[in-house]
Amino acid sequence: MASRVGGIIRVTVDGSEIRAKGDYTYNLGQNKREAVIGAGYVHGFKEMPQVSFIEGEVTDTSDLDVVALTGVTSATIILELPNNKSVVLREAYYAADGEGTTGEGAMKVKFESPWPAEVLGVTA
Repeated sequence: MASRVGGIIRVTVDGSEIRAKGDYTYNLGQNKREAVIGAGYVHGFKEMPQVSFIEGEVTDTSDLDVVALTGVTSATIILELPNNKSVVLREAYYAADGEGTTGEGAMKVKFESPWPAEVLGVTA
């Protein structure tokens, strides 16, 4: 049985939907493992922390408050995925540079958080 794994998404900031567009990237902040290599063979691995994030673009319409969006410092960000999962960042802050483009009125957004969660089977 085929199921939807890509396509329509929804992004909210403290419950208010923003006009998400294109592909979004996310990371749940799990530790990253890297090989520790010695003379001739792998000795093991090390783990380093990663920051959890949700990143993509929004359409910069006349009613988008760019100053408020780039000023977010402690919000709940929810990315609802097409596969019936949600990525939730709590106490998230805006972490992009506020860059926008004129071709399609797009603005890059990135939110980071120390408190990520993946919600399975239901959208938030």
